[in-house]
Amino acid sequence: MPRESTPEGPEHLAEKPLSGAAATSPMAADASLDPVAAASDEARQRVHRLEKLLGRNLCRQLGIYRLPEGFRLSVVVPVFNEVDTVAEVVRRVRQSGIPCEIILVDDGSTDGTREVLARLAEDDDVRVIYHTTNRGKGAALRSGFAVATGDAVIVQDADLEYDPSEYARLLQPIVEGQADVVFGSRFSGDSQRVLYFWHYVGNRLLTLLSNALTNLNLTDMETCYKVFRREVIQQIAPTLRENRFGIEPEITAKVASLPGIRIYERPIRYFGRTYAQGKKITWKDGVRALWCIVRYHRGLR
Repeated sequence: MPRESTPEGPEHLAEKPLSGAAATSPMAADASLDPVAAASDEARQRVHRLEKLLGRNLCRQLGIYRLPEGFRLSVVVPVFNEVDTVAEVVRRVRQSGIPCEIILVDDGSTDGTREVLARLAEDDDVRVIYHTTNRGKGAALRSGFAVATGDAVIVQDADLEYDPSEYARLLQPIVEGQADVVFGSRFSGDSQRVLYFWHYVGNRLLTLLSNALTNLNLTDMETCYKVFRREVIQQIAPTLRENRFGIEPEITAKVASLPGIRIYERPIRYFGRTYAQGKKITWKDGVRALWCIVRYHRGLR
């Protein structure tokens, strides 16, 4: 049975604990064709053979590397009325080849999503949090960040616009000790669906203004794919205030203000959807993002 928690934390949390064995996903069947993060013994042996054949430097350039023993990624998934896609997202996360705990935060869904989540919660690698009302993506992320236990934390939308097969590429700078935070850029990737011109312009303008006030040189501040060392995101999570999509510029500004923070950006593919397919962000969120960029530009200072 779920248990009650504080208003700012999870409202309902499935109590089933995560087991170490269940939290370790097998490598995808075709992992040798994609960036590989070695998780299982078999995968480690395959990476070792490739390193002997190609050399470690070339393997690193190809995204072939070893995960530390016991490494686990916390995947925080805000969910609102995604009955048609959420189970498929979970399946793809499991196929990513990265050992994961999957934290699904239902933000007051009314379309049957909760019934799907109840079935998913029966699995040991899934944790489900329920909000009684729709509070927004930012509120869902705060609930998920609060219970994350992995070595790193990534945000995953529940709508199939972002592909979990990118996890290995995004994690590499963190695993290799080069980065504390990694942004996945839709605008430097090699494949994205062609959609709305004004959304593209809006994203670029918001990123430009955010960069001007944070002194970063990101190409995609509004991206969903942000990966953090857990200590980093849990340091700033208690200070997060935005309930909707304004959480993106708020997180960016607060991360940028951390002394000595190392931020990387890596290209990702993007499979955008239309409003008819369920896209939720509107022009009002763009206006709010402008306000948030200015409001939080000093970060944690």
